[in-house]
Amino acid sequence: MPGMLGAAHKPGAMPLRPLGLGDIYDAAFRIIRFNPKATVGAAVLVSSIVMAVPILVTALFTATVGTAMDAGLGDDATAAEVAGTAGSLLALVGGAVLLQIGLVFVTGMVAHVAHAAAVGRRLDLGEAWAATRGRRWRLLGLTALLNLATAALLVGYVLAWIAVVAVADGALPVVLWGLLSVPAFVAVMCWFWVRCYLLAPAALMLEPQGRVLGAVARGYALTRGQFWRTFGIALLTVLATSLASQVIAVPLAIIGNVVVLAAPEYATLGLVVTQAVSTVVAAAFVAPFTSAVTSLQYLDQRIRKEAYDVELLARAGVTAS
Repeated sequence: MPGMLGAAHKPGAMPLRPLGLGDIYDAAFRIIRFNPKATVGAAVLVSSIVMAVPILVTALFTATVGTAMDAGLGDDATAAEVAGTAGSLLALVGGAVLLQIGLVFVTGMVAHVAHAAAVGRRLDLGEAWAATRGRRWRLLGLTALLNLATAALLVGYVLAWIAVVAVADGALPVVLWGLLSVPAFVAVMCWFWVRCYLLAPAALMLEPQGRVLGAVARGYALTRGQFWRTFGIALLTVLATSLASQVIAVPLAIIGNVVVLAAPEYATLGLVVTQAVSTVVAAAFVAPFTSAVTSLQYLDQRIRKEAYDVELLARAGVTAS
């Protein structure tokens, strides 16, 4: 059958049954391999456009007023050079923020790519982008809402620390508070991540209700009774992608340091370019793989709880036996 990636009961990237860790990772790599433009291509396109901004800003400062780093950070650095350094660093930070916003849309695209790949369909970049139409801003709003909730929990915990330190009589109450509250806070954040955050974007993208709070409720429902399994796979994925990012970043950092030593007059530009390239390369791997794994976890939970494999088999034109 044209467009199929597999055979009966595995018409696409994943077997249509409850998935194990190996199934999820194998399917994630297959999704990226068979849909490179809509996964890696989307991440590279977004990250390249965004990270070009700090490079251009730094190049402009370097060519005009210079930067304090290029001047050796000595006492003879002018106010204009200090401003050039500050502008370059702000552009780099701004690029990182814009990149996170752009990757939110990549996550939505990969959710549709993974869903199509489950039944043997292959979406190209244009089709994946078109599939997110009507829900892009809601996906951005969902991400902002969940990030604000995360920030509120963190701020609340910091304020609690301030209050304890302010009223504590001696060090012992503070130590006891830390021993009790730090593990509890980590547990709360992990619970919130798994139950409210992890599967909500895929639910928003792939389910007809399309409401922000409804997506959070769906993610909460799908992870009920499946916390440890969902948490374990997600945590392993974060650790693996973080390690891969570091492996990618180390040689590029070495190159950046060599540039600084070889051409100190372009130190700031060399470091910004190195950081930008490292970010683009890491995003090309981390964003598609992480999004694919999360989307597959969503599909797996629906298969386990709602017999969604039957519907997927029907969509693939396969009769379950």
